[in-house]
Amino acid sequence: MSVVHLKSWNLSIGAGQPLAVIAGVNVLESLDLALNVGRELQAITTQLGLPFVFKASFDKANRSSITSYRGPGLKDGLAILAEIKRVLNVPIATDIHEVEQARPVAAVAELVQIPAFLCRQTDLVVAAARAAQAAGGCLHVKKAQFLASWDCKNIISKAREAAPGVEIILCERGASFGYNNLVVDMLGIGQMQALGVPVSIDATHAVQLPGADPRTNGGSTGGRREGVPIIAKAAVAAGADAVFLEFHPEPDKALCDGPSCLPLDGAAGLLKTLKALHGAVRA
Repeated sequence: MSVVHLKSWNLSIGAGQPLAVIAGVNVLESLDLALNVGRELQAITTQLGLPFVFKASFDKANRSSITSYRGPGLKDGLAILAEIKRVLNVPIATDIHEVEQARPVAAVAELVQIPAFLCRQTDLVVAAARAAQAAGGCLHVKKAQFLASWDCKNIISKAREAAPGVEIILCERGASFGYNNLVVDMLGIGQMQALGVPVSIDATHAVQLPGADPRTNGGSTGGRREGVPIIAKAAVAAGADAVFLEFHPEPDKALCDGPSCLPLDGAAGLLKTLKALHGAVRA
């Protein structure tokens, strides 16, 4: 299915639909910060007529250092996400790392996200697919940095064998290019869409420099923030159905992946441009 439907939200993502925006903060730092970012993004997307899903992680398990900030954890994090959902009346996207997290996460989040490093973990994909289908949500799977676009067919096959009716979105986020670098092959967007699912672009994580943050002497991931709009615009021009973006009022003070995070005050201009590009491509 080339279109994913979140029926309870009257929201569709995919072929022939408006550009969807999956955006928010990298990791939950506080309820107030998440609400502030969410309100701003909701106002912008409402004005532009773009479907909006709020994104935030309750736990960042794939950190370079054991001392890196990970988030509030499953219980407190889901409580915060549920409150954001209640206050803003928006669907939620968040990622899981363990099989046991699938059901409680799917009870709160409409987009149950599989991190790139874990997209080949069969038990996790199966659990997430079943939980998402049962809750009426969908699976948002990030393509691993080591995986060819066309090989994502195996992820779809696993998910659909476990949950035949589950709706799936694949996410492009770059491929390893030597050490400490990523590159995005824009042809991969169409190749993944050819598998019969919508495709999003994670422009934020596509500009990461894994393990190469000079501020911590390699103790955390670096990034090229200025490249996020370039990747996002190129991907939309290549036909992406949704954009995945992370914002922060003060990116350099973000507790996780600050070098790849965009300033919140730049969201309106970028999303306006992306909508225009999407319209031009679809026309």
